[in-house]
Amino acid sequence: MDIPQRPVLLTGASGALGQMLARELAGRGWKLLLTDRVPFPGTVPEGASFALADLNDGAMLLRLAEGCGTILHFGGVSVEQPFETVIGPNIRGLYHMYEAARREKARMVFASSNHTIGFHERGEVLDDDSYLRPDGYYGLSKAYGELMGRLYWDKHGVESVFLRIGSCTPKPIDDRMLATWFSYGDLLRLVERSTLAPSTGKHGCIVVWGASKNKRMTWWRKDGRQIIGWEPTDSADAHTPELDGKTSFNPVAERYQGGGYCGMDYSRATPAPVAQFDKK
Repeated sequence: MDIPQRPVLLTGASGALGQMLARELAGRGWKLLLTDRVPFPGTVPEGASFALADLNDGAMLLRLAEGCGTILHFGGVSVEQPFETVIGPNIRGLYHMYEAARREKARMVFASSNHTIGFHERGEVLDDDSYLRPDGYYGLSKAYGELMGRLYWDKHGVESVFLRIGSCTPKPIDDRMLATWFSYGDLLRLVERSTLAPSTGKHGCIVVWGASKNKRMTWWRKDGRQIIGWEPTDSADAHTPELDGKTSFNPVAERYQGGGYCGMDYSRATPAPVAQFDKK
């Protein structure tokens, strides 16, 4: 089994996805440096080390990243929150992580989100170069993160893989997730390939849509998965009988790909029209 030649730093290690990645990757023999602003729940996996750190603390993060060849950046605010809550960990913290990647010549694997494109309508088909249409401050911070990654490639040669994660939960829970569900197993394998692939291609930064092999996933199309050698293998399809039609009944949420995030604090009298340049 292949393992990275240099240690891997995982931020957000105490979150649901971080804990799963920490345990699974450590079990594969990866040398992991784990960090979060709250303690790691339970026992730190064998072969890994954990350090408390806030993403606002740039000096601490630089020390933690010393010698690392990859940064798995899963830290930060992970749901929609007010702007002042998001800006510190998701904007300033991201800058600190890219500075660490620049200094260590490390690859960045960034946990981006489908909420970067949430205000595209569900009838649209998007490629990795479709216009960003974030559906809130959280999605906006992830869109900013992708732009920062491109800056650090163009200016410093830092490679990035942007994982536009759909709905990564143990199992799908509603009708929308029959399209957007992303299994833990598929995420794990995507992180592995994002880390172990020899290159991210000539453009340096690639987007990969984070969804499993769901029949209803017709919204997201071209991306960079072939460059790193990844394809999903799991599927939400077995849950169709129980979840088909289980919606929010909110017309804004059900119109747009971002779902419920689009309806939060929504104040337009009518839904936003699709811009002409978004039509493909």
